[in-house]
Amino acid sequence: MVAEVPSRSRKPSRSCAVIALAAALAGAPQHSVRAADGGGAKVLTIAVSQSVDSLSPFLAQRLVSTTVHRLAYEYLTNYDARDGHTIPGLATGWKSSASKLTWTYAIRKNSHWSDGRRTTAHDAAWTFNKMMSDEKAATANGSFTANFRKVTAPDSGTLVIELKKPQATMTALDVPIVPKHIWEKVGDFSVFNNDQRYPIVGNGPFIITDFKVDRYLRLKANKHFWRGAPKFDELLLKFYKDGDAAVAALRKGEVSFVQGLVPAQAAALKKTAHIKVNDAPGRRFLALAVNPGARAKDGRTFGTGHKALLDPAVRKALFHAVDRETIVKTLLQDHAVEGEGYIPPRYRAYFWKPGPEQKRAYNPRKAATLLDRAGYRKNSDGRRVGKDGKPLTFRLLCHATEPADTKIGKYLYDAWRELGIETRMECRDNVSDPWLKGDYDLAFDGWSVNPDPDFVLAIHTCAALPATPRETGSTDNFICDRKFDELYARQIAEYDPVKRAEVVKRMQSRLYDLGYMNILAYPNAVEAYRTDHIGSITTMPEAAGNLWGQDGYWSWWSAEPAAGHGGPGGSDGSDGSATEVVVGIGAVVAVVAVAGLLIALRRRVTADDRE
Repeated sequence: MVAEVPSRSRKPSRSCAVIALAAALAGAPQHSVRAADGGGAKVLTIAVSQSVDSLSPFLAQRLVSTTVHRLAYEYLTNYDARDGHTIPGLATGWKSSASKLTWTYAIRKNSHWSDGRRTTAHDAAWTFNKMMSDEKAATANGSFTANFRKVTAPDSGTLVIELKKPQATMTALDVPIVPKHIWEKVGDFSVFNNDQRYPIVGNGPFIITDFKVDRYLRLKANKHFWRGAPKFDELLLKFYKDGDAAVAALRKGEVSFVQGLVPAQAAALKKTAHIKVNDAPGRRFLALAVNPGARAKDGRTFGTGHKALLDPAVRKALFHAVDRETIVKTLLQDHAVEGEGYIPPRYRAYFWKPGPEQKRAYNPRKAATLLDRAGYRKNSDGRRVGKDGKPLTFRLLCHATEPADTKIGKYLYDAWRELGIETRMECRDNVSDPWLKGDYDLAFDGWSVNPDPDFVLAIHTCAALPATPRETGSTDNFICDRKFDELYARQIAEYDPVKRAEVVKRMQSRLYDLGYMNILAYPNAVEAYRTDHIGSITTMPEAAGNLWGQDGYWSWWSAEPAAGHGGPGGSDGSDGSATEVVVGIGAVVAVVAVAGLLIALRRRVTADDRE
């Protein structure tokens, strides 16, 4: 899942300072701002299904949001589209001291914010220092700066980071750098969503110009981007809750690109003229997560997780009853690879598989034996009875808008019923509330993994737990294990890539043995685009890679319009007319008044996709 601020948390101020802040964040005076209507412009329209959790880089963790931020802001470094190795981004070069406790970055001189100011090392230093000093600003990416001792900018072209101990992620700091002169005016980082005024000041290849919740998000090409201007004049992310509706829009030419296709949709589109289906190994895993007993750093427990699942024998039995091969071949129709380790095989250096003695292979008979020996025997009705004398029934939290959840959920229902265990599917449009509160027994889970796996490892450390039951930490599933933490500390301090990879594999082994995460599959990236709209586009990796949700901005920055293509009309839900956003003082006050609703929109809908 993803970490966010719960709706019961702090409310924003309605002061005049907030009104002034809104104007400053837009980098524009207080008057009507008209977004481009696409007249004569080359528009690339992308169908998306996931809601934006926040336009604040300090809060956003969903894939759609972090994808937008990769387009709007530069990071210190980037990943090469060919093979994912580290290349310059905002930093043109870097070096470490002999002790590797001090890192110095040379900041490029030809990067500018979209309001005309030059991007400097002072912006980067301010970004990191804010995350170090304000835990609210560390919500999304705090694990990257937790080990920083001091960050300074001796001059506009030099950034210096001093560490408490060695840190292997210093060339993979996946943190958007923001403009200091804009963001230093923000008060409460836990409630500011950066969606009050447009255009939003950034320095990436695209500039965010307009956003309507669950309708569309517009970006225009940054003609002054240091790497070169994008070939399309605009990107338009159009939201579809229904995958079939998005596919229908692709067929009609109303959108140029669709991602997250189910096998039947992909098969049908392969036969459609002017549409190319991209079916590539993905960077995600799909997992079944067990509630380990939700808890906070202060020691208090909360939630309603089933106590029987704290018994390792019960967890092992459930997993032995699951046939991953059936899930991959029958349910996902081979658009996936069978899962086991936490890191997808796409990242070969870190990929891990359990040995024969460790592996929880499909074995229903063994599953039944484990339950019998642990005292969970069948009653006269064939139901397994817990130690409290009640039949075992587990709640399975799933995403109502995710077809794979429904298919796999039905399979699990049947498989576990054979064991004598009932399952109650709880599919919701928004799974945020029960997950944050620990009100689930089992849940579908998944993350997109970066070339450096530190983030997806950090979310299972004790440090990621919420401070109190009322707070929101960065934890994925409330796992807190001292042995895992010890291994995490070792891998983050190991600069030798081979040695570090071995420790990361040991971490996966430990996570596997704990039995709170059952990796079911590594789904392919199945997506499609219109070849009469997009003439060429870069996958990542270039050989058999994905387009949506890359570790960089290569696909949309490199995309070239097909000959004669100007984009599919207005396609923003406004009948092709220009979108006018009135941002006078009254409008800003109205936005602030409903900030509580905006906070709710940041709540996680799926764990699927942090970056």
